[in-house]
Amino acid sequence: MLSKSEDPRSEDQDILIALGANLPGADGQSPIETCRAAIVALGAVPGLRLVGVSRWYETAPVPPSGQPPYVNGIAHLRGRIAPEALLAALQAIEARAGRTRGAANAARTLDLDIVAMGDLVRAAPDPVLPHPRAHLRAFVLVPLLDVMPGWVHPLLGRTARALLADLPPQRICAL
Repeated sequence: MLSKSEDPRSEDQDILIALGANLPGADGQSPIETCRAAIVALGAVPGLRLVGVSRWYETAPVPPSGQPPYVNGIAHLRGRIAPEALLAALQAIEARAGRTRGAANAARTLDLDIVAMGDLVRAAPDPVLPHPRAHLRAFVLVPLLDVMPGWVHPLLGRTARALLADLPPQRICAL
């Protein structure tokens, strides 16, 4: 059994969720409308409350491809939930938005990724925390700075701002 300090569900924690979309949703809504609806759905997940939402950004696909640009943002939630339960909730929200899983990095109606859950670090089982590629993506780090400017990567021990400064240029602009 985990002690209270080891159990991620024993006290409220900051949870960061990356949102992205570049295809129309299941009901034909635009990518930004799909992301906004996902924010409402995130706020309704039992045990969580919405603390903040970043600005929305238009970004180029990573890796580069012929896909349309993405709309990206970050939701900051606070609460108690097991990582596996949160992942299941995110996948259910994606499915309601028409997400189908196919090839890696394919265009999608909605993509929700757990960036971090407090300072929880885990390599397995899914979800891996913090997200294994979040520190390499401006489309995660820039909106993350909107909602948690002092965030420190729990594994790397570096701020989002420092991680962003190390990245090669990536096209990202506020909407």
